[in-house]
Amino acid sequence: MFPEYLESPLATSLVGKAIADAVVEVDVVDLRQFGAGVHRTLDDAPFGGGAGMVMMAEPLAQAVESVEEPGHRVLFAAAGSPLKQEDLDRWAGIEHLVLVCGRYEGVDERFADSMVDEEVSIGDYVLLGGEAAALAVIEGVVRLVPGVLGNPESVVGESYRDGLLEEPQFTRPAEWRGIAVPDVLVSGNHGEIDAWRRRQREERTRSRRPDLWAQSDDESSPTT
Repeated sequence: MFPEYLESPLATSLVGKAIADAVVEVDVVDLRQFGAGVHRTLDDAPFGGGAGMVMMAEPLAQAVESVEEPGHRVLFAAAGSPLKQEDLDRWAGIEHLVLVCGRYEGVDERFADSMVDEEVSIGDYVLLGGEAAALAVIEGVVRLVPGVLGNPESVVGESYRDGLLEEPQFTRPAEWRGIAVPDVLVSGNHGEIDAWRRRQREERTRSRRPDLWAQSDDESSPTT
């Protein structure tokens, strides 16, 4: 509904470079051109009453149908499944991904039921629309495309890859404002460093994301 919302972010940093280098292609579809009537209306009052407006099914359907490659259609909605890293991994392997950004109180359910492959939420909170969510997904997917990151191995040990959060990271100087880097990281002993990193990942996940820790613990438990 507001294509200008995406202009600057899509021209910035590695996403902008990937688009400029034709590693990926991102096309923004202006919903307003499919709006109804002289005023290009995209929303109307909900049946049954309510405080907000609802995006109409037909303009959304026409916008989706205008995309040359149907692709895999994702709608951002507060009632959608929580976005996970595994979703980004999966979508990075799809040639054409169509992201549908709602506004107001949501979209006509008939559109969601008949023209969308899955609904996703980026968190347990409400935004004005789906544009911020779309940018988050674009960045999360684009960085997984071969040729975007300078070091492809950098994604291997990231948070959520094995159900754990990433360990603390440090860089030079070795001492900053009286705080030193953990000795093990400057020891040169790669075995001890790997063990330290694993312990840190486990401890950080246990303390900061007990939900992830419980899930990780369940998956590692032997079955009977």
